[in-house]
Amino acid sequence: MKLALISSDGREPLKCYDFGQTIPPPPQAALLAGLVGYPGLEVHHISCLQQPVRVPEQWVDNICYHSLYVPKLGWMRTLYQGCVRAVRKKLKEIQPDIVHGQGTERECALAAALSGFPNVITIHGIMSEQARLFRARPGSFIWLAAQLETFALHRTDGVLCNSAYTEDFIHPRTARTWRVPNPLQASFFEPKNPGSKPVRPVLLNVGHICPRKRQIELIKSVVELKNRGIDFELHFIGRVVPADPYGAQFLKLVGEHPHWIKYLGSKRTDELIRLFDQASALIHVPLEESFGLVVAEALSRNLKFFGSATGGVVDIALGVCGAELFEPQDWAGMESAVARWIATGSPCPVNASDTMRERYHPTIIVQRHLEIYRERVHHPQ
Repeated sequence: MKLALISSDGREPLKCYDFGQTIPPPPQAALLAGLVGYPGLEVHHISCLQQPVRVPEQWVDNICYHSLYVPKLGWMRTLYQGCVRAVRKKLKEIQPDIVHGQGTERECALAAALSGFPNVITIHGIMSEQARLFRARPGSFIWLAAQLETFALHRTDGVLCNSAYTEDFIHPRTARTWRVPNPLQASFFEPKNPGSKPVRPVLLNVGHICPRKRQIELIKSVVELKNRGIDFELHFIGRVVPADPYGAQFLKLVGEHPHWIKYLGSKRTDELIRLFDQASALIHVPLEESFGLVVAEALSRNLKFFGSATGGVVDIALGVCGAELFEPQDWAGMESAVARWIATGSPCPVNASDTMRERYHPTIIVQRHLEIYRERVHHPQ
């Protein structure tokens, strides 16, 4: 079977094109790693970039990477028509059995749906719901992404939904859905790094600094715990845009509490795992979340978890030792739970990692993907 996987490249949003290899988002990186050397499978990973890059096409025996240069005009300002055309041209050369578009945030799902080949798409973030929650103005990026999402959903052969929350939203809008969670990268299941317990509990928050993740609201909430004399640290990991009003306000608040709040910037996977192993808990409070990959990653390292009972986070936390959920606006309930946990010595779970392995190890998720691919290839609509 010949698979074309259309995915974004992490170099594009960062506008850093001098890396020697592509940077797939974590779920796609985990999926690709699970497909390495799979018998009878030929994989073509395709990404569009606004700058030409030189990278090896042949990754391993059965996986090739194709970087497609698409000038700026071919992106959102023309509803990704340049990307769609570039992908279609490459697919005519490859002649895949099936095309898999990863995500509706940018061009990937649209390119798959318009590929002319049997295709499926994966929903990573529900753009229509984000546009509704944040009242995106007509013509804005999120508003346009939501319109293109609907267009792609109506034209694809089926959608892989990463949670019950995602499937509930997507099922009425497309021909077929399958429930398939995002895989974790295999490195999250390696033995925990040895190290001493921090002197005081360290709460981690991981994610892009933005209104949807609510880092500012989190700081304002936990300040109340500090005012009650509860001793802990709060560390933030993720990309921030200082020119953005939310990012600027976040950095200002961090600077006002330098002794116990730290912003650590963006981290590679290996660095993130090390910081997980040095921390005490993850605290993740998004207003909306289709899956919540970082929650599964933290639990795979046996971290305590406090979070919002929203979206796919509910699926991940279900039945997992050490996971506590609260309604998105129940800040007082979350504060009380954190205070009780610290008062009892900030214990971490011992078997959350086993549950994460059973649910999200890449070998398990890859098998489900292959079943769906074969179904679409051998039994097309």
